[in-house]
Amino acid sequence: MGEFDTSLHSPPPFVTRCVAGRGFHFHCEFRGTNMEPEMEDKTLELMNISVMDSQTADRSPKITVIKPTFICPQVSNGPLTGSRKRPSEGNYEKEKDVCIQLFDQWSEADQVEFVEHLISRMCHYQHGHINSYLKPMLQRDFITALPAQGLDHIAENILSFLDARSLCSAELVCKEWQRVISEGMLWKKLIERMVRTDPLWKGLSERHQWEKYLFKNRTTEVPPNSYYRSLYPKIIQDIETIEANWRCGRHNLQRIQCRSENSKGVYCLQYDDEKIISGLRDNSIKIWDKQTLECLKILTGHTGSVLCLQYDERVIVTGSSDSTVRVWDVNSGEVLNTLIHHNEAVLHLRFCNGLMVTCSKDRSIAVWDMASPTDISLRRVLVGHRAAVNVVDFDDKYIVSASGDRTIKVWSTSTCEFVRTLNGHKRGIACLQYRDRLVVSGSSDNTIRLWDIECGACLRVLEGHEELVRCIRFDNKRIVSGAYDGKIKVWDLQAALDPRAPASTLCLRTLVEHSGRVFRLQFDEFQIISSSHDDTILIWDFLNVLTNGQTEGRSPSRTYTYISR
Repeated sequence: MGEFDTSLHSPPPFVTRCVAGRGFHFHCEFRGTNMEPEMEDKTLELMNISVMDSQTADRSPKITVIKPTFICPQVSNGPLTGSRKRPSEGNYEKEKDVCIQLFDQWSEADQVEFVEHLISRMCHYQHGHINSYLKPMLQRDFITALPAQGLDHIAENILSFLDARSLCSAELVCKEWQRVISEGMLWKKLIERMVRTDPLWKGLSERHQWEKYLFKNRTTEVPPNSYYRSLYPKIIQDIETIEANWRCGRHNLQRIQCRSENSKGVYCLQYDDEKIISGLRDNSIKIWDKQTLECLKILTGHTGSVLCLQYDERVIVTGSSDSTVRVWDVNSGEVLNTLIHHNEAVLHLRFCNGLMVTCSKDRSIAVWDMASPTDISLRRVLVGHRAAVNVVDFDDKYIVSASGDRTIKVWSTSTCEFVRTLNGHKRGIACLQYRDRLVVSGSSDNTIRLWDIECGACLRVLEGHEELVRCIRFDNKRIVSGAYDGKIKVWDLQAALDPRAPASTLCLRTLVEHSGRVFRLQFDEFQIISSSHDDTILIWDFLNVLTNGQTEGRSPSRTYTYISR
């Protein structure tokens, strides 16, 4: 490029500088005091650049600017080339053999320390050579290696954490992996894990009879792994069909006619796989066979309409417009206890783990300790609502109540102290469910609201019903509501909790079969069971849907009418 002379300073010693700039070096040479020839050669070698000869005899400092040169070190698996040549092949081989002999005599710790020293003296691209060499040495097929050491159970346990897609891929790795999966019955274990954790899988296992092949050890007679391997995609297909049926409203409908001379409505119900227990306006409790739809038993004793009920494996507890709470033996139908406390109709009740909460038209909430069906004592009365308390729910942390005064109140379960009020509904609240942090309520303002119980915030308002929302239930996927407009609506819960989801996408399906007000409903993964002012109980079956005029595993839709004698 050119030379620039200066005589402002005394001549400096020989200095070489290299500036890295995107893959090229700038070489600047200051000529001053002479450097040892041997040192100069080594310096230039390390810089991997060539030295320009200068024919200028002047000892004054000069700067020579060389054009940028792109330097790309060659990396290969062979011997290093260029400026890093070995002195001679013969000497190298002899010296290498001596080093290896010494190296083999050292302890493992000394060997590691020595290699660390060697590596620290190498440059970056040498590290790359070593890394490429070590990578395949560090890889281990532990699934194949473990059985060879008699540790098959560990290999099986590792693979048992895989999901279905990964398990399919693992089967294709090699024959040994496939053997471990087959002999370890890992498809069976995957299905068992899903049945334990997902209620939909559990329900399918019970309804389709393959539960009997699960949770059995290898000593008992069980199908081979191939059975479970082929069963898994069939289960997935069933699940997809059920979900599609819910979205599209495809169902098989069954109807129980409960009418008698004095009956004008079915106010409440609860069901399991064998029976449906209903509370009627004619003061009776009727128990129905869920398969045949026939009335098995009628319990009488209340002098007013049966407005609410709950049962477990031992007792049925009912609340009535006669202001009493009665406890019945679930098997014999015998009255075990009658609680007289409220001054007006008992509108709702819940019990669990030795605790019962009742609420009344008299605006109060009663908290009871249930030591046994015959030993039930009043713990506390909660007062705060300014109108009838229509519904209660609770868990170990909170008791939640809703009233005709348009408010939801939250109370501490352990201390029964008031915690907070949830405000938002424009008219009285008729129904509510509470679980974890979520409260879902329905009101005579025709809306459904979702609440965060911890902060009291309203998360979403669902609009669609044309009259009072009388009953509501939710699970992890859906909200199902029934109203005085005679309609049942199915809502997408996860979308409702997403503030970005448009309101128009939240209602999945509207079911219209009742000819009167919908009073109560419950649902699970496969069905909705609802009751109405029209004196019917409807079973909406989303599993056994009509296919070419037939149903799978159940007779065609039918109606059963009970006529009192």
